[in-house]
Amino acid sequence: MHYVSVEGLTKSYGINPLFSNISFHVNEGDKIAIIARNGIGKSTLLRILTGNETPDSGKYWVHKDVTVALFEQDPKFAEEKSVLENIFHLNHPVTNAIKKYEAAMEAEDAIGITDGIEAMDDLGAWDFESKVHQILDKLNIHHLTNPVKDLSGGQRKRVALAKTLIDIGFSHQHTLLMMDEPTNHLDVEMIEWLEHYLNQEKVTLLLVSHDRYFLDATCDEIWELEREKLYVYQGDYQSYMEQKAARLESEQASIDKAKNTYRKELEWMRKQPKARTTKSKSRQDNFYEVEARAKQKIEDTQLQLEMKMSRLGGKIIELKKVYKSYGDLPILKGFDYNFSKGERIGIIGKNGVGKSTFLNIIQHLEEADSGKVNIGDTVVFGNFSQQGLVIKENIRVIEYVKGFAENFPLADGTSMSAAQFLELFLFTPDKQYTYLNSLSGGEKKRLQLLVVLFRNPNFLILDEPTNDLDLPTLAVLENFLNDYQGCVLIVSHDRYFMDRLVDHLFVFEGEGEVRDFPGNYTQYRLWQKENEKKENKWDALEAGKRKGATTEDMITQKPEASKIASKRVLSFKEKREFEILEKEIQDLEKEKQSLTNEMSAGTLGFESIQKISDRLLNIEAQLTEKEMRWLELSEFI
Repeated sequence: MHYVSVEGLTKSYGINPLFSNISFHVNEGDKIAIIARNGIGKSTLLRILTGNETPDSGKYWVHKDVTVALFEQDPKFAEEKSVLENIFHLNHPVTNAIKKYEAAMEAEDAIGITDGIEAMDDLGAWDFESKVHQILDKLNIHHLTNPVKDLSGGQRKRVALAKTLIDIGFSHQHTLLMMDEPTNHLDVEMIEWLEHYLNQEKVTLLLVSHDRYFLDATCDEIWELEREKLYVYQGDYQSYMEQKAARLESEQASIDKAKNTYRKELEWMRKQPKARTTKSKSRQDNFYEVEARAKQKIEDTQLQLEMKMSRLGGKIIELKKVYKSYGDLPILKGFDYNFSKGERIGIIGKNGVGKSTFLNIIQHLEEADSGKVNIGDTVVFGNFSQQGLVIKENIRVIEYVKGFAENFPLADGTSMSAAQFLELFLFTPDKQYTYLNSLSGGEKKRLQLLVVLFRNPNFLILDEPTNDLDLPTLAVLENFLNDYQGCVLIVSHDRYFMDRLVDHLFVFEGEGEVRDFPGNYTQYRLWQKENEKKENKWDALEAGKRKGATTEDMITQKPEASKIASKRVLSFKEKREFEILEKEIQDLEKEKQSLTNEMSAGTLGFESIQKISDRLLNIEAQLTEKEMRWLELSEFI
């Protein structure tokens, strides 16, 4: 079933074309990611499909039976109304019943709760209420009676996401869900839950995201807007990169061929007398077509930079017995650490556990309650904060950058002007004279990054640097940071970004506890899942002991009482399955140990680490499934 059909769609803002004469179809069940540089028109395309924006030309058609839901980067609310009223804004008997029930629960209104239970029973709304409760819980949305106007930016995004997911639950069978950067302001656990949720729901998806792991987990097709055209690629992000490289190579070969033809045709054109009228008209027309192809440029819009970093001395930052709390909420409890030159540390933890506070304490932007924070004399901080650009007035981009310095020193001893530096960051001469308030969110982030690097820091602090950055800029930023000789502290929910860059992690576990984990994010999650599995087995063991079984009984999984009660004998096929499972579990455990040792050696490249990490996740899933089946059969041995 065709959900959406688009033919010859064109859109420009002033003299800047976004896309020209693009056509495509969206069919039921499609899971499509849209990627492009900032300012190319990803968000605009989504708004056109919802009818919130008008194209310059072309037409689009949305099937009459399809409900279109859009999650935007900048969500709009009824500001004076409560979180609850905004989430349950649909006038539907079930939503009304759930809204009243949740409000009664929030207010601890016994009569309201009783009335709400009756209404929910009458409507058979408990299944959906359970789903709603899961969404609110996983997105950490509480205090439902508070007005939306009092929420922080991150809270607003989570409320908007909950509202969108709940809305599609009430829509009829055919839903087209369009999401514009849904993972911004979500912690990693929320992102992983959202991946699972979207894969469980039967929705057709159009997704704009810079999170490559999220993109791979939810989509099987990638569309790229580039040079006003739409290119379609099947497969995951890695496959897209390979297919795009092949396309660019083919296009470059075509341009080179056109250049050779152009030189020959240009010579022929010049030899023809101006007064002659017998010149071949078709050959003339063909000449201008060849000329246009020959003068095409495949722009390498990548930021390539070798900055002159300020010298970093032997003493960098020392933290000794640092304590910090907000009221009854502890952030740090006696934290000790000495930073070394060239360290790249990732910082992870749930929202609200104090990651940003920690960064402020390191820079002396915020005082610790007790302890010492000693900063070396040569340390020059580069702080990429979530706050974004700080501007006192609306000025042009070039004027803003020149306010910091006229020139930027390079590693080879030369320097470049502010205008040249801006071009490296994909700000064309025309764009440099744009006013700051006209820039897109991603362009402002790119400008913020430029300003941070313009000061030649030797200790970079990046607080959610990937939010709103496009994938081409992200890839280049990753390459730059890999070669950076100074210290880097990164707070990010982008798992791919963290895996590529960090050597170890500070894991903020809450209650002031910070774990120094020796590995990247994927390795940490594998370790965490292994621990959870051990804890679950221990809980089962303890439960069995409370029921009277001995430890030996539990370990061997052969409780006599269970066998007698079951009075069931395994079939030959099940016995054979049990034997095979034992061998398969042993083989998987051996492979897992071998791969873990290989990763711990520290000699692998990023691609090898990624492949091994993917295989380890697959092994974990297989082990869980096979062990559960083994335990089930062992009850009857």
